[in-house]
Amino acid sequence: MRLLLVAVGRMKSGPETELADRYQDRAAKAGKSLGFRSVDVVVLDESRSADSAQRKADEAAGILKVAAGRIVALDERGKAIASDAFAARLGQWKDSGEDATTLVIGGPDGLDATIRDKADLVISFGAMTWPHQLVRVMALEQIYRAVTILSGHPYHRV
Repeated sequence: MRLLLVAVGRMKSGPETELADRYQDRAAKAGKSLGFRSVDVVVLDESRSADSAQRKADEAAGILKVAAGRIVALDERGKAIASDAFAARLGQWKDSGEDATTLVIGGPDGLDATIRDKADLVISFGAMTWPHQLVRVMALEQIYRAVTILSGHPYHRV
């Protein structure tokens, strides 16, 4: 199964980008032996519309063009789930023959309701608002963590 992270908005070079790249690389390497073909990141430009609702709609259209397979929306209205539960869900989808799972990070205005409605899972990294750069790092770290949980690697300790 292919793992895909779709994020609206570009990251500037710096430590967050380096950390995101490191987790993406680790997840891709560790996931191969488990049947995760790749861990890819697709970055979409923010909409330039003057209206917030239109920006979210524009960004949703772009997200849906590149999303594949199951959709996991990262949204403040989602539910908080434990890392092992997230790993189990990815493992179930992979084992059931899903071709891909896409994690989605919206732009500064958040995700349009159409993305949440189409999502197979809507999760939150807590009640606090996080900068998009950190959310990208955290999402890639959770993908890596999920792969290590599924492989029995000791990275995840409770």
